[in-house]
Amino acid sequence: MRMGSRLEKEGPAMKILCAVDGSEFSQWAIEAVGALGRSALSSITLLHVADTRHLKPVGAPHIATYRGAKAALEKSGEDILRRAAGHAEVALSQSAVRPRTAVGTLLLHGSPASTIARRAAQERSDLIVLGTRGLSDIKGFLLGSIARQVASLAACPVLVVKQPMKQLRRVVLAVDDSKHSRKAARFLRGGLLPDNVNVMIFSSVNSPLTELAGSYVSESDREVLVRPAVERAERVVADMREDFLKEGYTVFTDIQRNHVVGHIMKLAQDGLADLLVVGARGLSNQERLQLGSVSESLLRHAPCSILIVRGARA
Repeated sequence: MRMGSRLEKEGPAMKILCAVDGSEFSQWAIEAVGALGRSALSSITLLHVADTRHLKPVGAPHIATYRGAKAALEKSGEDILRRAAGHAEVALSQSAVRPRTAVGTLLLHGSPASTIARRAAQERSDLIVLGTRGLSDIKGFLLGSIARQVASLAACPVLVVKQPMKQLRRVVLAVDDSKHSRKAARFLRGGLLPDNVNVMIFSSVNSPLTELAGSYVSESDREVLVRPAVERAERVVADMREDFLKEGYTVFTDIQRNHVVGHIMKLAQDGLADLLVVGARGLSNQERLQLGSVSESLLRHAPCSILIVRGARA
């Protein structure tokens, strides 16, 4: 039975860090937590970072002004966290997430992106959730840049919520033949998804020839050259499909030729995805602050929410 099999295989309890700023977008992030699946969530920490980077100490005559400004930031942060906690309680009470999940609040000072990533590492969080505006919205540019920085800095998976996600019904998992894609698939199967979700496993195959070089080669020869990559993608997709089917999910598959971002974007724009999921390489010193090209493009331009998985617990 679907529910029974997944309950039996439920993994260690999950800890979520949800960054909030009092905006509608952070409320969407809280609601998204409630839309997640039946994984045993042990705790959700609502974090607000008071950005004090531009608040510099001033001379003695103005020390009271400085202290008053800092106190105002803290007061507003406390108000934001109090409202966020109320939203979280409502969202969790209406969801499939465990009612025993503990909800805590935390107010910190500093640079938002680095503070969020650092706190997640300190708490050994399994997932960071935060909201963002679309980057085409000038008002949301700062929020968008913070989301991108967190996705680049964090050692754990990051869910960037771009639109209301009270229910999660359609998930597109973009994969290739890499350990990062397999890790993303395992993370999803670990109880993150609700029971009634449809999963599309998507892969794209690139030709070994440039478009110009391909114009000098016959179609049959082009097919011979790309066939090994197609067969490899078919094996990867088939294996992942089988894993999701064993967990009781409804699974669809799609393999396209070239233009991976364009194909994924079309799925999202056509309303076929509530959530896009991609695996990203781990963070070495050289790779820090660098997202993969696919992750970067989707984070910037996809109209729906995106989950970037790196460093997930296997």
